Amino acid sequence: MTAAGLRIALIGGTGDLGAGLAFQLAKAGFDIVIGSRSADRAEATAKALRGELPHATIGAAHNVSAAAGGDVVMMTVPYASHDPTLESIREQVQGKIFVDTTVPLVPPKVMRVQLPREGSVAKRAQQMLGENVRVVSAFQNIAAAHLRNDRLSDVACDVLVCGNDPAARDSIIGIAERIGLRAWHAGPIDNSVVAEALTSVLIFMNKRYGLDGAGIRIVG
Repeated sequence: MTAAGLRIALIGGTGDLGAGLAFQLAKAGFDIVIGSRSADRAEATAKALRGELPHATIGAAHNVSAAAGGDVVMMTVPYASHDPTLESIREQVQGKIFVDTTVPLVPPKVMRVQLPREGSVAKRAQQMLGENVRVVSAFQNIAAAHLRNDRLSDVACDVLVCGNDPAARDSIIGIAERIGLRAWHAGPIDNSVVAEALTSVLIFMNKRYGLDGAGIRIVG
């Protein structure tokens, strides 16, 4: 996917994952807007990123305004903030590709898989937003720290991309590949349960084996 003219909004983009994705997307030439519940916090994150990438286009706004202005909207919020954030931007994402990166981590037992009753967080997002929104699940299994790597292609972590619309999945795979990641069609939104559950497994393995941001690779 070409970066020219495509604006990507990162809802909850002031956290480690959101800021990391924003860094990589902006470095790859995408027009980025950082969203937050606090416009001041969004601007602080955007200002810091502009200091690292002076030639990039990085804006800042309240979540609602960011979602309204994005061609593609990515949400990078903690699980506890998932539903209220969706409700706040529901109207602004109609007709768009909406990428849900959320993992159902319930502290303090983040190393234990705890899925919602719908089966996956992304499936719940699809139900809440409605069929006019093309929900795609992606980026759950890459550690936020890796997203600050200047050569993301050196990071041995693939991205599983799930969603009911194959064309929307293909668009997000194109974005992931442009920033240096390998990404794969992984089926409909129901299959997001695999990527979401796998995050707790990877956190467990990090602790058990002293790993630094364990990821997955598809081979064969």
